[in-house]
This record gives sequence, structure tokens and C-alpha cells, in this order.
Amino acid sequence: MTTLLLARHGLTDLTGPVLAGRTPGVHLSDAGRAQAAALAGRLASVRLDAIVSSPLERCAETAQAVAGGRDLTVLTDERLIECDYGAWTGRALKELAQEPLWPVVQAHPSAAEFPGGESLAAMQHRAVTAVREWNRRLGEKAVYLACSHGDVIKAIVADALGLHLDHFQRITADPAALTVIRYAPLRPFVLRVNDMGELRLPEDSEEKDGGENSTGSDAAVGGGPGTT
Repeated sequence: MTTLLLARHGLTDLTGPVLAGRTPGVHLSDAGRAQAAALAGRLASVRLDAIVSSPLERCAETAQAVAGGRDLTVLTDERLIECDYGAWTGRALKELAQEPLWPVVQAHPSAAEFPGGESLAAMQHRAVTAVREWNRRLGEKAVYLACSHGDVIKAIVADALGLHLDHFQRITADPAALTVIRYAPLRPFVLRVNDMGELRLPEDSEEKDGGENSTGSDAAVGGGPGTT
């Protein structure tokens, strides 16, 4: 079974009040760099066969922190990039909450398409496609980390849980948190969601039933865009 570790990037100066989206030049803040270093420490004992990242700076910097001390080069996959929020990019969340599209993003995200940008359904499709292709490329025994963005991670988790995209706002992906998904031939198993603790992966020998006995932390209720 291929094991995917999904990591959201660390904090930036825009995380929270502003929808950064694909704005170039958004780097980790001091707090974000500390989070990335802590993430690397939590993963220090975990074998990684590859590290893949969104091309945006905040993800690349987080991934590089994890790669430090490993004989691995961070690989970039454009399909893991943040959703293209179009005209919403760079605007304050409190302002966006007044837009007619906001309730759609919250309650019916599968129908949401950002003005001049991407639909959330298209974002989920390209991100899940990327994960499935990396699974095949790396093989069934691989353990790899993908560093991406809040909404992208939530969409991947929704797919793994068999949830309709309209339920993805119930999932949370906090800065520098880890989500772990193990992909078996018949279905994925979500082992951890939005986890901030030390990571210990169960051995394959402990999952003779294909992972049915695996447990993970609960997902908290999430919000809309702005988890970038």
C-alpha cells in the first residue's frame, strides 16, 4: 500500500486575513519557518521515498525543511498548486464573506467557480489525479510527502473518504499539520487528519485486514477559502 503524507505549508504573513491564493512571493513567516522545522523534526524517523511540492514559495520552503538532511530532492508538481481564486486573490476574507458566491463556496462548493479563476471541482480533479499518478510511479511500498495548500488537501481527503466535494468544508488542514492516507488496491484508508503530533506509521504487518483496523485523529469542522 502506498502511504501519502499530506502536509500543509507553514504560516505566512497573509495566512488568515487575506486569501493569498497564487500570489507570487508569499514566503513563510518566522512562525512558519519554526513550524516547518518542527514538522521536519516530527518526520525525522520516517522513511520518505520522495517529497513533492506545490510550486508556490511557501510550500517549497516547507518541503525543503523536511528534505534537510535527507538524500532527496524536492520535486515540484504544478497540480498541487493552490486553487486559482481569480479575482478573489489577494482580497480580505471579511470582504469576500459579503460576496454572493461565498455561501456557495461554503454549502455547495462543487458548484463554485471563482470569477476569472478555477472551479473547486476542477481543483479537486487535478490534485487527486496527481496523487494517484504519484502512487503508481512510486509503487505500493512507497512512503512520500506532498506539501500543498489547505483547500487542495481538504479536497484530496474528501476523495479518500468517499465524500462528495460538497462536504469538504467539514475537513480541516491547519498550517504545518499532517494528514496520512494509505492507498490500498481497493480503497484508501485515512489514518490521520490535521495531526500535529509525532508521526509513527503502522507497519504493513499490522494491517493484515487491508487497513480496516487503522485509526486516526478526527477531522474538525473547517472553513472556506482562506486556508491558503
